[in-house]
Amino acid sequence: MSWMGIDIGTSGCKAVAFDAEGRILAAAAREYPTLMPREGWAELDSEQVMGACLEVLAEAAGACRDRDPVAGIGISSQGEAFTAVGARGEMLSHAMVSSDARAADVARRWPEHFGAERLYQLTGHTAHPMFTLFKILWLRDEQPETWRRARHLYCFEELLQDRLGLEPAISYPLAGRTMLFNVRSHTWDPDILAAVGLEPSRLARTLPTGAVVGRLAPEAARRINVAPGTVVTTGGHDQPCGALGAGVTAPGRAMYGMGTVECICPAFASAVFSDGLRQANLCTYDFTIDGMYTTIAYSLTGGNLLRWYRDVWAAEERQHAAATGTGVYEAILASLPEAPSDLMVLPYFTPSGTPYFETRAGGAVLGLKLSTGRGDLLKGLLEGVSLEMKLNVETLAEAGVAIDEFLATGGGARSRTLLQLKADVLNRPITVVEVTEAGCLGVAMQARAAVSGEPITEIARRCVRTAASVEPRPAHADAYTERFERYRTLYPALKPLMP
Repeated sequence: MSWMGIDIGTSGCKAVAFDAEGRILAAAAREYPTLMPREGWAELDSEQVMGACLEVLAEAAGACRDRDPVAGIGISSQGEAFTAVGARGEMLSHAMVSSDARAADVARRWPEHFGAERLYQLTGHTAHPMFTLFKILWLRDEQPETWRRARHLYCFEELLQDRLGLEPAISYPLAGRTMLFNVRSHTWDPDILAAVGLEPSRLARTLPTGAVVGRLAPEAARRINVAPGTVVTTGGHDQPCGALGAGVTAPGRAMYGMGTVECICPAFASAVFSDGLRQANLCTYDFTIDGMYTTIAYSLTGGNLLRWYRDVWAAEERQHAAATGTGVYEAILASLPEAPSDLMVLPYFTPSGTPYFETRAGGAVLGLKLSTGRGDLLKGLLEGVSLEMKLNVETLAEAGVAIDEFLATGGGARSRTLLQLKADVLNRPITVVEVTEAGCLGVAMQARAAVSGEPITEIARRCVRTAASVEPRPAHADAYTERFERYRTLYPALKPLMP
């Protein structure tokens, strides 16, 4: 038998089936567009996303049905985005993704009345327009008819379960990203819901990560090429799911997700609530191992910056890649100079992420000269994102969350050049895991644990394998350590000059 994980991301979804040793048996992926109908809006057509999810589940399960049929399915989901669902199961709204900033005013005003410190102590999070709470408040106030008609408000984890004919349940790690969930009592918080005017019945039930949601009825099973009775389990927010799939099962290690959003996700043994973390907007919520907790440090610009460079600056490399059938990113990264650049880049080409939660800042490049080439510019852009992540790592260390080793996942982990740059800037080793689609592996392992009763840590020990480790180069690390002290001052110095 095999175990399948599906990862519902911002730009696409993928489903991967694994054997008992964590080796990939089959995989399928679909992309979907991010819709931006107005400035500051970013949303997904939830109907299109669900169609893509069912397609990848059916394709991956069908490919291994005859030799290793799927026995369990886990779901990893992007955080925060929710869909208003009507009484007949119809989609009443698109899903606002993490970078959607339309609720910025709500996120500034509402905590003043409820109490910002009180909100942090209940939810482990600080206010930001990405979170479901503020998006729901925006929907209530700006689209009252949709609010009135909405029987349920589901994130993508529960929405897929609903489409598979199950009674939806949201995992603790994903519920934590809504800011409606009390991360101490592990329930929807009655005070927050009362302040919003939201009945608990409009939300899914909550379950620990890796819990059985239900078994598929024959018709739903047939749609996705699995046997009736196949188990579906809760998974969680995609970042801690990916961390589990990368082998983060104990304190001291952290996943470095090198994707569209760059994200660092460690694990720690107990919840940490501190002024230092709160001021740096570094949250505390459930990890994907029951009883453990996590935080996420992230740059929303992340890998988007490399994609932007590809589209705006790399016409020559795109043409070469198209003519030769080679990878465009490989050609782009080949232009990077070996030494650290002379540029200082503030990488806020989108809302900033942690630690500042700045929704209105813009990017900045300092040190440009007539001698600056495209490769120098690219190196500076990538250094900027890496220094921003170092800023988060140092803040975590000051709060007692030390990270000794990073486990790299995502598309960027395939590039030795990018890995070396990260290792040099962070001055820590970065180990690549063999299965870079770690989110799918993490929730597939959870499904296996739910069915077999094996401890998830033991399954991870057998199924997660490392491919290579990149060590920091002392001379480069020293240069970036010196630059980091200047980088710390960059945003505070530029903030007064920004529109």
